[in-house]
Amino acid sequence: MSNPSRTGLDALLTPEESVLVLIDHQPFQFANLNSHEPTMVVNNVVGLAKAAKAFGVPTVLTTVLEERGGLLIQGIQDVFPEQKPIDRTFINTWQDERVVDAVKATGRKKLILAGLWTEICLAMPAIQAAGEGFEVYAVTDASGGVSAEAHDMAVRRMVQAGVVPITWMAVLGEWQRDWAREETVQAAAEAQHGGATGVAFAWEMQLLAAGRAA
Repeated sequence: MSNPSRTGLDALLTPEESVLVLIDHQPFQFANLNSHEPTMVVNNVVGLAKAAKAFGVPTVLTTVLEERGGLLIQGIQDVFPEQKPIDRTFINTWQDERVVDAVKATGRKKLILAGLWTEICLAMPAIQAAGEGFEVYAVTDASGGVSAEAHDMAVRRMVQAGVVPITWMAVLGEWQRDWAREETVQAAAEAQHGGATGVAFAWEMQLLAAGRAA
């Protein structure tokens, strides 16, 4: 089991070291999502997916019992239109060798996970992967549980196992790191998903464009 540093610059995420797995963002799972407003989780996970694509972070998509639980939500599939989600029977994603092999094929050790539900489909693979040497980050606001208590207890349990809780905009900020990284600035301030900050940034870009045109 690895013992990654939890402090210092190396503890922060970079696009080059990251791999993202999005777990079971399907209609059936959303139907009993009560820890968060479901539309907010949709917003956040789609924003996370778009950020991963913009920063070139390999992303693995998964569903469980797709025929019964429904297809992956369209917002995520639209970001990766050519990618077919890995459909599992295992409740624990990390017990499906196809998922593990896809992650290991990237050669990356900073594993970022988001999923429904937190207490089952996120916690189980996060805890197992952490025990197998991965540095695991759980994106708490792109995930959710059947109750606020279920989500909270799952996050606490993951932290005890060494998993790092993080929010999707924190992931994005660590990937961006420097505003001089102009090729990803627009993605880092995505107006559609970034709330008031994103709207303010879009306004700033409009003003700057107007100034250049004057």
